[in-house]
Amino acid sequence: QAQLEESGGGSVQTGDSLRLSCAASGPTFKDYNMGWFRQAVGKEREFVAAVDWSGFGTYYADSVKGRFTIFRHNTDPTISLQMDRLKVEDTAVYYCAADMNWGRLVAEPPAGNLEVWGRGTQVTVSS
Repeated sequence: QAQLEESGGGSVQTGDSLRLSCAASGPTFKDYNMGWFRQAVGKEREFVAAVDWSGFGTYYADSVKGRFTIFRHNTDPTISLQMDRLKVEDTAVYYCAADMNWGRLVAEPPAGNLEVWGRGTQVTVSS
């Protein structure tokens, strides 16, 4: 089973960019669809973006479409989330997750039983 570890969080200003990374370990990483989720203080966890096992299929939440880009690097193996034109409302803890079922990964609201979760990394955007 894969294990996930996020990195790259930090504090930035409105309009800045930030790139998050999620390092995966485990022999079956190549079989997993991967995604990013976030949870702000006092709010439910929400889906952000996902990439399928091949790296060619992607899906985004409407709130980040056009600003965030998800990448998959199977040779590393990692996935990244490039976040541009950040807004105050993007402030949250960002989690990486993996699941072999694409439908379960991109469900909104997020499925509570995804196979693997990382511990999260904090992103703070100030005006």
